[in-house]
Amino acid sequence: MKILLAYFSATGNTAKVAKAIGSKLSKLGHEVREWDITTPDERGTGLNLDSYQAFVFGFPSHSSRAPRLAREWLETLEGGGRKCATFFTFGGFGIDPCHSTTKQILDRRGFKLAASAQFLGVHTFNLAGWRAMAGRPDETDFEVAEEFASVSHRRFTGQDPALIGPLKEPGLSEEKLDEMEGGRYKLVSQLPTREGRECSLCGICEEICPSGAMDAERGEADKTKCIVCLSCLANCPEEALKINDLSPSWLAMLERTKLSPEELSLKKSKIIL
Repeated sequence: MKILLAYFSATGNTAKVAKAIGSKLSKLGHEVREWDITTPDERGTGLNLDSYQAFVFGFPSHSSRAPRLAREWLETLEGGGRKCATFFTFGGFGIDPCHSTTKQILDRRGFKLAASAQFLGVHTFNLAGWRAMAGRPDETDFEVAEEFASVSHRRFTGQDPALIGPLKEPGLSEEKLDEMEGGRYKLVSQLPTREGRECSLCGICEEICPSGAMDAERGEADKTKCIVCLSCLANCPEEALKINDLSPSWLAMLERTKLSPEELSLKKSKIIL
């Protein structure tokens, strides 16, 4: 079976899990094409999907949904009744309603969702003071990724004819979910900027920016385009880019969720059927 494995990965977590899933699917005899849709150029490639029999879509959780850019990309696809699986990476907070809201898009586009999964990964905000899920995904997460690939294989091939069961509905309006998404900008009040720090102008930050927001020469992100994915911070070889200190919001998040760092670290990746 020819499978398309498409993923959005600004800071690398989703890519790591995707490669583990893709490797296992290949070992199970499938022809797997990996497609990193993180940059605007890749999302605009217009890949012909006609030759693929099944799909795996992977995204990080941005304020409890797949990133806006990824959701808009999914809306351009035609499923044609073919099966797919989804997975999401997150830093220990805010995973629901990723599964159900993404399924709603896939249903509209004619895909049949067979399985989903969620994987722990170092939180994006660790780049500016948080301490959530450091070192994740780790071997325990990759083991779950391999099992998820096996489950998807069985459902794609019809060995297990079931599709995914009922998912937890968001219970929130689109307007409320959009408002939650906007909360990222309240926390990151200073968008990525160089602020006069020395820089060789390698241009990597601008090249890899998912939304086309970063201007390498000016050394700052366009606030009308930035999605606060922090890809530029994560990938800057000189660590020249910074945002505001997020340490206070890390403590506030622990208080709000009534979780200790130790309790948070005990969370596990899981498959949803």
